[in-house]
Amino acid sequence: MNTPNFASLLQQFFTDRLLGQLGASSHTVASYRDCFRLLLRFVGDRLRIAPSELRIEQLDAAFLGEFLEHLETVRRNSIRTRNSRLAALHSFFQYVALSEPALALHCQRVLGIPAKRYERTPVEFLDEQEIAALLAAADRETWIGRRDHAILLFAIRTGLRNSEITSLRRRDVQLESGSHVRCLGKGRKTRCTPLRPELTAVLKDWLSEQSGELDDPLFPSSRGGPLSADALQRTVARHVTTASRACPSLRTKTITPHTLRHTAAMELLQHGVDLTVIALWLGHESTETTQAYVHADMRLKEQALAHASSTGAVPGRYCPSDALLTFLESL
Repeated sequence: MNTPNFASLLQQFFTDRLLGQLGASSHTVASYRDCFRLLLRFVGDRLRIAPSELRIEQLDAAFLGEFLEHLETVRRNSIRTRNSRLAALHSFFQYVALSEPALALHCQRVLGIPAKRYERTPVEFLDEQEIAALLAAADRETWIGRRDHAILLFAIRTGLRNSEITSLRRRDVQLESGSHVRCLGKGRKTRCTPLRPELTAVLKDWLSEQSGELDDPLFPSSRGGPLSADALQRTVARHVTTASRACPSLRTKTITPHTLRHTAAMELLQHGVDLTVIALWLGHESTETTQAYVHADMRLKEQALAHASSTGAVPGRYCPSDALLTFLESL
């Protein structure tokens, strides 16, 4: 029995599965698209086959394992990026297994490729002195400087993601009583984040100095359009460089817009806000993600240690009461 070629299966996966059935976000579609772009380039180099002529059987577990190894060794991708590419491959081959039962065994071998474990380093965040230096770095005598100061303060106080900040419109902020910002976050979940009085005042000044419609970007580029994710990253990097002259500790850290999100979470945690509330604030699917901030805060660990006191009791030693338990303990 003839099975559809790789090209038709891949097109159906994007149009029918991702867009039609799952309603995947543009970020997910872009991530999966980039994965298959890299894969097809790898296929062209190794197999000398045009993408339209590739058969699904040629993408076996061994070949895809070589592709993942290529991502790490040649492209110098991190293990997390490698795992993200593998997730895209798994999603595609799950679809193929359902659509073409004759290829189920082939797909199962690919689905058996495991994600690679990696070392989880503590999240990086800014302390109070570093926050002050960064906020002072923007020259508020200029329009760009006032915009950048508002962006930096907004990111540090709200903890919104890069994509959430760049997609905000003027209508998304409410600056009257109960001031807050409404954003469409990861997983297409809408959430409201309260705004502190300091940030509310800055946003009021920022919006009052420029005219615009409700659908205009909250933080426009110099040309009036929305900022790109790369533009926001460059903005943060530029002001970090300036701030590091007054605060040398900034030079020891890799600071991105996501670092400012971590900073917002750590401030909430250090002020005693419950982890479940922080998870809702950040738009986390589970509090397990938020647990990383507890591990990163040394002061919380020191406080826990300070509350621990010695009882003076002599610790005992466990002695198994059964021969089988004795055997297991000896292993």
